[in-house]
Amino acid sequence: MKKNMRSRYITTFTVAILLVFLICATSWSARIKDIAELGGVRNNQLIGYGLVTGLAGTGDDLKKVLFTRQALYNMLVRQGITVNPEEFDKIKVNNVAAVMVNASLPPFAKPGSTIDVQVSSIGDAKSLAGGNLLMTPLKAADGHVYAVAQGPLTIGAFSFGGKAAKAQKNHPTVGRITSGALIERQPPGEFAGDGTLSYTLRSSDFTTAANMCDAINNKYGDETAFPIDSATVKVTIPEQFINNKVQFVASIEKMRIDTDTNAKVVVNERTGTIVMGQDVRLSTVAVSHGNLSLIVRENTEVSQPNPLAAGQTIASPSTQLDVIEDDGQLMIVEEGVSIGAVADALNAIGATPRDLIAIFQAIKVAGAMHGELIVL
Repeated sequence: MKKNMRSRYITTFTVAILLVFLICATSWSARIKDIAELGGVRNNQLIGYGLVTGLAGTGDDLKKVLFTRQALYNMLVRQGITVNPEEFDKIKVNNVAAVMVNASLPPFAKPGSTIDVQVSSIGDAKSLAGGNLLMTPLKAADGHVYAVAQGPLTIGAFSFGGKAAKAQKNHPTVGRITSGALIERQPPGEFAGDGTLSYTLRSSDFTTAANMCDAINNKYGDETAFPIDSATVKVTIPEQFINNKVQFVASIEKMRIDTDTNAKVVVNERTGTIVMGQDVRLSTVAVSHGNLSLIVRENTEVSQPNPLAAGQTIASPSTQLDVIEDDGQLMIVEEGVSIGAVADALNAIGATPRDLIAIFQAIKVAGAMHGELIVL
């Protein structure tokens, strides 16, 4: 029974490895827009500090969270409300929470458009459900305000209970406001101001960069694209597209090119996941695998006296130790085999995914693996 279950498990893993191989083998080309980013066209991160009000008694404790109390005091003063600092310390408010607001400002964003914002508590608030974010300026890394956020939060969670019990779903201290920030300033930057474009490959590779240049030059001329390095390709905008740069960029992004990458084996020991690229090859190597199992059982033997006899019950602990060692098998893996042959050969010796991780590490140390081994 155990052998059948193990056989099915190994067969399933072999099929999964082969499917990864087939997927990689059939993916010969990709669009340029999926593998490269256009320089100067990127998102900008925004962040701000604000207050969420209207909470049903689940806000920050003002006696413990001093920055929330200070922010509430400053907000009231800016609204023209005279507050005595000495008397303000006596006020009990539990429907206000200090939060950090972050958003992503897209490229070419125009003043008047809106973006989504994420709101997260930084105090000891129990929940932000039902809260309303007050006007919060959002700044970029240069210190300028690019957007202003305000509005009711959407939580998608709840948290309630008493002193003895509590019920909670998801994370009630993080919320989102759809279209909750109004853009006030356009991010700096000029699109192809010097008549050139700069593409950056998401995965740097000399072969992919050369293939990208060849595809562009074959369509628009030999002097159009030039690879700067393994990750950067510079493109000169042709004369006929000087006044129509968007159309030129769109035509480049739709081009399909052959991509290449280094041979890699990625393993995750925590989950037992193994992913091997199609170009992974092995030199001739012999692999032996065997499992050693140590089983320890603790039992308690009880001895009782006969009925009506003088004596006492005696409990004696006993330990049973079993050592099981599987028979090791020596498997020869021929040089230059494909990933499918590697999977078949290693599964033939009865190796589970976690065993394969140790085997791959040993093969790499032995210098028989032609590829990079990455352990997550």
